[in-house]
Amino acid sequence: MKTTPFTDIHIALGAKMLPFAGYNMPVEYSGIKDEHVTVRNGVGVFDVSHMGEIWVKGDNALSFLQNVTSNDVAVLKPGEAQYSCFPNNTGGIVDDLLVYYFEPNKYMLVVNASNIEKDYNWLISNKIEGVEIENSSDAIAQLAVQGPFAAKALQKLTTIKLDTIKYYTFEVGTFAGVDNVIVSATGYTGAGGFELYFYKENARQIWDAVFDAGNEFGIKPIGLGARDTLRLEMGFCLYGNDIDDNTSPIEAGLGWITKVNDTKNFIGKDLVLKVKSEGVKKRLRGFKMIDKGIPRHGYQIFNQNNELIGEVTSGTISPVLNIGIGMGYIHAEYASVGNEVYIQVRNKMLKAIVVKTPFI
Repeated sequence: MKTTPFTDIHIALGAKMLPFAGYNMPVEYSGIKDEHVTVRNGVGVFDVSHMGEIWVKGDNALSFLQNVTSNDVAVLKPGEAQYSCFPNNTGGIVDDLLVYYFEPNKYMLVVNASNIEKDYNWLISNKIEGVEIENSSDAIAQLAVQGPFAAKALQKLTTIKLDTIKYYTFEVGTFAGVDNVIVSATGYTGAGGFELYFYKENARQIWDAVFDAGNEFGIKPIGLGARDTLRLEMGFCLYGNDIDDNTSPIEAGLGWITKVNDTKNFIGKDLVLKVKSEGVKKRLRGFKMIDKGIPRHGYQIFNQNNELIGEVTSGTISPVLNIGIGMGYIHAEYASVGNEVYIQVRNKMLKAIVVKTPFI
């Protein structure tokens, strides 16, 4: 298994370690619920160094990205980031990603850990003249410092005015004595906070500084288990669960990042337009359990007549609501908010209700 610059620290702290996307990663430290509440109410630190960073540079970088991503890269200003996806040739999604715009002809793509090689190969296969593609994933580390006290803790470590870094913007500057640190606010928890990108050789210095600065706020290391429950409470998609090569961005409710205007052409646009014109057969929807039970990925969803109408893609017990919540693809005719559905949990049909996300 691969390691991050923080793997030895996680082990020394007694984290429960498990393989994830080829990396030896911490799943939990003090317990998923405790860590979840820490992020919602205080501040926690995620090691997300397994994520991929791919630079796209050159005179034709913008036109290239307009072709391979679904969102409109042309609207970005320097210092802004954008959520997007790579559409494939069959109407599905290669991956979802973040696009960071640094300056004309210079972008950084942040992709999912399990898809780094896949995404890099996809970009290379669609490369055009005047574009340089560089996979820097092995050189860059990343910490996500999340929670309502993240700004107060981190402001001690930088002259960058963190209150000016609005949602989906970033700055590059000195942080904890380290130059050229990228500080962004994209989030995957809904609890506020920042992402820090830096070279791996500076990892320990930044880790120690962050924990020293956050000590007064009860800062804790947080594992991937709580990261999943936090993102699910917000209704954020997880690639491989809620979206994949066979799911349409329209089915997944990602039409807002799939721009089909006259000035934006991208791979698979004709298939997206076809889905929009014909209508979807299934929709990704959130649901709350009415009966007591925990929905899990792969569980089947039924209607009141015991007919199969869908499948759970993500599910858990919400630590905030203390009930089962989940997302899944449901036949369009049963996907309206307020509809009652049934989740098959260990051969029992448990009642749930379709709801809007976020859950909290």
